[in-house]
Amino acid sequence: KDEEEEEEEAAVSVIMATRQRNSKVWEHFDQTKEKKVQCKICKMELAFHGSTTAMHEHLKRKHIVASDDETLGGVKGFFTLTADVWTSRATEAYLGVSCHFLSEDWKMKSFILDTMPLEERHTGANIMTWMEEVLTKFDILPAKIKAVVHDSGSNMVAAMRLLEEKHGWASIRCAGHTLQLIVNTALKETTISRALGAARQLVEHFKRSELASTRLKMKQEQMNVKKNTLIQDVSTRWNSTFHMIERLLEQCWPLTATLSDPEVTPREKHYFDLKPEQWVLLEELKQGLAPFETATVYLSGQKYTTVSGLPQVVKGLTRAVHQSQLETSSGKSFIASAEKGITQRWGSICTFSADKENPVILAAALDPRYRKLKLLAPEDVIRVQGTVEVLAVKEANAGTHEHAKVQTANGSGRTEKTALDNLLESDTDSQGDNEEEASKEDQDVQVVRSEVQLYFKEATVSKKDDPLKWWSENEGRFPTLSKLAKSFLCIPATSTPSERIFSTAGNICSQKRASLSAEHVEKLTFLAMNNNLVSDRTSSFEASGSGGGWRR
Repeated sequence: KDEEEEEEEAAVSVIMATRQRNSKVWEHFDQTKEKKVQCKICKMELAFHGSTTAMHEHLKRKHIVASDDETLGGVKGFFTLTADVWTSRATEAYLGVSCHFLSEDWKMKSFILDTMPLEERHTGANIMTWMEEVLTKFDILPAKIKAVVHDSGSNMVAAMRLLEEKHGWASIRCAGHTLQLIVNTALKETTISRALGAARQLVEHFKRSELASTRLKMKQEQMNVKKNTLIQDVSTRWNSTFHMIERLLEQCWPLTATLSDPEVTPREKHYFDLKPEQWVLLEELKQGLAPFETATVYLSGQKYTTVSGLPQVVKGLTRAVHQSQLETSSGKSFIASAEKGITQRWGSICTFSADKENPVILAAALDPRYRKLKLLAPEDVIRVQGTVEVLAVKEANAGTHEHAKVQTANGSGRTEKTALDNLLESDTDSQGDNEEEASKEDQDVQVVRSEVQLYFKEATVSKKDDPLKWWSENEGRFPTLSKLAKSFLCIPATSTPSERIFSTAGNICSQKRASLSAEHVEKLTFLAMNNNLVSDRTSSFEASGSGGGWRR
């Protein structure tokens, strides 16, 4: 009986060991001793007692990318990068770089690659070199990068031009930064600027005065108004001005009542209250800014595809601005300036040239919601469809060549000819082989063309549908186009991810911790950002309100 129990325990141990070795975690660990394992990445040794839990936790804490069971080097499709430069409280500059791609199951993935300390001048050539160094650190080939999303800074634009010439990366201006430039210009009208200055002064008064703040809470309760605090805007984030205006209008009557109290506001300080015409102007600005706020929040999302919807968003903004019914001269001035800014900065977004890829339009074409390309001229639609067909044929050929390499490596390709075979071979034999190969290639091209034609003939899906879910369900019907879709639909419309790096870095490198070394800031930011990304497994298709806000 004892022997039977021992044999049974041994069998169970073998089964358990086999199951454990099948775990993905063993791709990153070696068993060095009977009860020790070593991480292949950092060479750290851990105790091993038959469970892989400790190894999983180690990867989660120390090696974020590896713990996601999808290392960047193993991603089959293309990546898109976002990049931006930031200066800390200690006046140390950093380059923030994030990467984005679509997983095998069509989930949007984002990782922060680096918050690189910069010690040299931020020239275009230097930024190009630093970007290449980041890729080398993560074993990502430059050929795997489809595009880089960045702001309109002259040094960043110069760097992207160099990277485009060297590696063929598409350069995409951040839609959020473009929105900020449009709005900021429109808000510079003299009367608007004065009204906003008075609004900031009013908010600051209530932020600084404990008495005023306390009396405001009492008035809110008496008037049954939400007990929300006032919002102070930040000059580098236009939508914070929208939120400040929105909150002031919400609290208009409690504020006016509080300011009319002589105990709170002495007669000589009644200038804190806004003039009636300024309240009217703020109401109009709220109306005029609302579409821009909606656009900013939507385009800043990271869990769904955004760049394909950019042309539609621009068209919607143009329509909303044009239809605005503002009555004051300042309100009309805001609308005129905003409309002019949209035309100047996005006037050519719906044009297409066959000479150069436009990743925004190609992404729209590969999004089943917008594939009819109704915003484009008919001749441009034909050009886009032709370009998609050419790219699809290239994709199919690349896949065929890769398959042939694998067959050759596995010894399952064409049999090598002997010396005697070569002597006995006739001219017509080799000609027949070449004709057969050419015929096979023609057939493959025709299959791809039929696939492209079928895709564009089908009806668009609802704007509310998730295009990534659609592709996951139709990948089998469009095997070649689905690979193209993964390359373009992973592109974010904004550089929000790299902006969020600096928000996190700013919290880490706070005033109390301003003496942190640049190396520590880099590592702590990497861990903080990627821990948040890995732990957030939701695939919601809704735009979250955390995306707004643009900083330089």
